[in-house]
Amino acid sequence: MKDTLILKDGTVIELEAGASLGALQVLSADKVSMVSTWDKLTRDNLSSVQVKNGEGAVIGNDTDLLLVSETSVVQEDGSILTTYNLRQKTEMEKILERLAAVEETTDILTMDALTGGEAV
Repeated sequence: MKDTLILKDGTVIELEAGASLGALQVLSADKVSMVSTWDKLTRDNLSSVQVKNGEGAVIGNDTDLLLVSETSVVQEDGSILTTYNLRQKTEMEKILERLAAVEETTDILTMDALTGGEAV
């Protein structure tokens, strides 16, 4: 069995080589399946991930990841080998996200107060 990356939404991605977050390799049968995997690597799904080895033992838990880049190579048989480069968010990125969430909440509460709690 292969190592797997498990995303927040439960999606399981088989890894060809998972030596580091900066070089996770995934083999896809074709372009459609490669893009489907890529589409799953959203900010929300990367907010909490788990890596399991081929025996199913958890070998890593990570939070607050970002997809930095991907590089795909078409193999002779038509399959696609993609290397995904993930990294942890910096402390500054985390602070800015929290600030944006506070501002959004403040805007909602302000609008609610101005309208008396009625829908606009």
